[in-house]
Amino acid sequence: MIRLGVVGHRGYGRLPDLLEAVLRLAPELELEIYVEGDLHDLLPGAERLGPQQPVDVLMTLGGDGTMLRGARVLGGRQVPIIGVNLGRLGFLTSCGGDEMVDALCRYARGDFRAEPRMALDARAIDRTGTERRRWYPLNDVVLHKGGFARVVRLAVASNGEAVATYAADGIVLSTPTGSTAYSLSAGGPIVEPTVDSIILTPISPHTLAIRPLVLPPTVALRIWAEDGPEELLVTVDGQVGTTFAEGEVLEVRRAGRPVLLVRFPGTTYYGRLRKKLGWGGG
Repeated sequence: MIRLGVVGHRGYGRLPDLLEAVLRLAPELELEIYVEGDLHDLLPGAERLGPQQPVDVLMTLGGDGTMLRGARVLGGRQVPIIGVNLGRLGFLTSCGGDEMVDALCRYARGDFRAEPRMALDARAIDRTGTERRRWYPLNDVVLHKGGFARVVRLAVASNGEAVATYAADGIVLSTPTGSTAYSLSAGGPIVEPTVDSIILTPISPHTLAIRPLVLPPTVALRIWAEDGPEELLVTVDGQVGTTFAEGEVLEVRRAGRPVLLVRFPGTTYYGRLRKKLGWGGG
């Protein structure tokens, strides 16, 4: 029996049909289905997917954002994720919606690999030194200003040593997986996912001397505002986050466990770069 967790985005019109297809396939593949609460009305015969529900594999139905949310649902548990793309880009996903049934069949017979992707461990520390919020982003964590038109000064230290003070709109700290997301838009490098590292990319820096940095995965980074508004924002994987008050510190390091993404034979990282991002003239 394969315990299959399902997370999906209700904004995609094909979602109900794909859920029905999963239900029809369950007896053949011996699937025990657990679906997140927001989708339970679409698949009432399934069990509810709880935060600690043990599953063998998680399937996400949506786009990259849904897959990132699925990784957060797992909370660091070593469960492979099959990302089914129902949107436009789907750079991180494993297959398209038309390939979902085949993907589940291939998974069931072991025709896949679980590709480990480094994640981050990010914490917001208040001025008393107490951990206020904690996240495990697969893509990135961003400390940035809100809606005002001025730069902020953000100090960065690595393993206790001062790196620089950035006058910018914010800073993106990304994994290699996230190097093709916000970091890339801000001028950061593309880093192959096998090269574990933390990429520090300033957003609209105020000086030409400031460039992105690729740091080893062993560093522990601390970031705080030296001046600027009373409140900044922390955004995690472009989806969740918190406010960031004066005197607080953002601590970022490598997470203790990677996220496992399902990949099928015949697909490669550079192939996805060429096809999805038009990289290298593809």
